[in-house]
Amino acid sequence: QLQLVESGGGLMQPGGSLRLSCAASGFTSGYYTIGWFRQAPGKEREGVSCFSSFDGSTYYADSVKGRFTISRDNAKNTVYLQMNSLKPEDTADYYCAVDLLPLHTTIQNMCVNQLFDSWGQGTQVTVSS
Repeated sequence: QLQLVESGGGLMQPGGSLRLSCAASGFTSGYYTIGWFRQAPGKEREGVSCFSSFDGSTYYADSVKGRFTISRDNAKNTVYLQMNSLKPEDTADYYCAVDLLPLHTTIQNMCVNQLFDSWGQGTQVTVSS
């Protein structure tokens, strides 16, 4: 059974950094599309960053470009979200999600419209002084 477990959230001061991890289990394929999403209090969930190993494409939301970086460690079956220069508006619950079907649309469409089947439980990030 496919399972995603996020970790690495916490409280950080503005300008600081955090690295979120998404440990995946239950699948062995090296081909997947994976994404990070967040939901701030009182707001809808939004796509933050997505990556597809089918074509190597990557997407970042405008609000995080230049500050966040998605990466992976295939040996550990783990995907990371390095978050630098954190802002109070980055405060949210962060989720990872994965889709194992071959990429059938753009990575932007996958991410913006959250076209993923399997989701983790989330990790909370609070940016505050």
